[in-house]
Amino acid sequence: MAITKILYMKDSGSNYSGRHLKQSIDYITVPEKTGGGRFVSAVNCQPGYAYEQMRETKKLFHKTDKRQGYHIIISFEEGEVTAELAFQIVGEFVEEYLGKEYEAVYAIHDNTAHIHGHIIFNSVSFLTGKKYRYEKGDWAKYIQPITNHLCDKYGLSTITIEDDRAVEHDTYTEWRDRKDGKFVWSDMIKRDLDACVLQADDFEEFLKLLTDKGYEVKQNKYLAVKPPGMGRYRRCKYFGTDYTEERLRERILTEDMEYYREHHGGAKIIKVNVPYRIRRAKLTGIQRKYFARLYRIGRLKQRPYSQSWKYRDEIRKMHRLHEQYMFLSDHEIHSLADLERVYGQMSEKKKLLSCEKSRFYKERGRYKPLWDKAERIKLLSHAESAFQNGDGFFADEHEEYEKLKADVSAEGYSLTELEKLREHYREKAVQIKEEYALVSRDYRIVDRIMKEQSENTDAIKQRNNRDREQVKEQSR
Repeated sequence: MAITKILYMKDSGSNYSGRHLKQSIDYITVPEKTGGGRFVSAVNCQPGYAYEQMRETKKLFHKTDKRQGYHIIISFEEGEVTAELAFQIVGEFVEEYLGKEYEAVYAIHDNTAHIHGHIIFNSVSFLTGKKYRYEKGDWAKYIQPITNHLCDKYGLSTITIEDDRAVEHDTYTEWRDRKDGKFVWSDMIKRDLDACVLQADDFEEFLKLLTDKGYEVKQNKYLAVKPPGMGRYRRCKYFGTDYTEERLRERILTEDMEYYREHHGGAKIIKVNVPYRIRRAKLTGIQRKYFARLYRIGRLKQRPYSQSWKYRDEIRKMHRLHEQYMFLSDHEIHSLADLERVYGQMSEKKKLLSCEKSRFYKERGRYKPLWDKAERIKLLSHAESAFQNGDGFFADEHEEYEKLKADVSAEGYSLTELEKLREHYREKAVQIKEEYALVSRDYRIVDRIMKEQSENTDAIKQRNNRDREQVKEQSR
């Protein structure tokens, strides 16, 4: 599975209008991220001189200002592709989508667990001199369908295309704002909306309360809000059904503190008599250290939540520490030896599951030609029915229909059996994806803890070495 996103690069000023374009090309082609430069290529230009050629094209058609270029990112599902296959797919995407009119340089970054491709292309066509124009809906009509087609061609899973609301093109700054602060913003905004619902007597007062908290509010077709520090507005309906404008108006009239405590107040305390006293398990070793760090940073809860944009890095750290502490507790890790044991188990489990996942996708890919023929047979069924009723116009379709049925039968399958087989592989793909996601999450957590422990050990060694040197200096 791969999902495609498109961003654009602005004019960075009269002195050096193409600076963002140049920096982007330099970034996606660095050897450390691209297999030593093996996974870098271009169409209609040379990779090493792509920016210079794009600039000359702009000068030729007198279009050196405004948008300088576009950046397409193709992200593959973790463990589903090799860097070589991703490079092949991205190259074919560039040829199909841009190869006739635009200069483009592309690369695969294989330095992270999620292999992904970057494409930078000129905003001006070298053929016609016209500027590339992204229209609303192009993602769903043209861009993602090409990615899906190529994934399907190579036996990879595909995504369902609904619309392009989630992948509308934007600037790098706005993209980073959402990417870096997503978990902070969503939680923060929902809590502030809930608080204003409880305090407001009507919708107008609700909007005023939001404004008093520092929010900017926009009421067009959909209610949208933007807290201080956020790069762009967020439509309230995307936070859930309870946050559409219609539902917010209803909640303002029906909810109060008593209602909130009843529905959101949490678990009730139930007294249970037991014949003996249950002692709380004590924290030991490495767990104690993480709990202490989590306790210290827990003071963030005392700060006003609507101001969390000021300290979102600390919030992110608190979330990560909580995740790590729960992992240590769940896996009964009390010492560095326990940590190393679990790390080895997780590494081996992730490796085995990755191999199983690759074998599964390879095995599933063998049936793709048969499934394609079955789909084609379904499409031809109406023409075949008309032919059987005496309509000779569909003679060619009848001939193709009979040939496809013979091909499927020669492989030992019926159409019903192929459909059942396809459903089996769909269910298996979902199961493998969920298992791999859980293992990858656990591996990521334990790997981060291992690195932190290693850094702490190195820091202690350096401090001890400094102390010994100081003692030697004083004794002289």
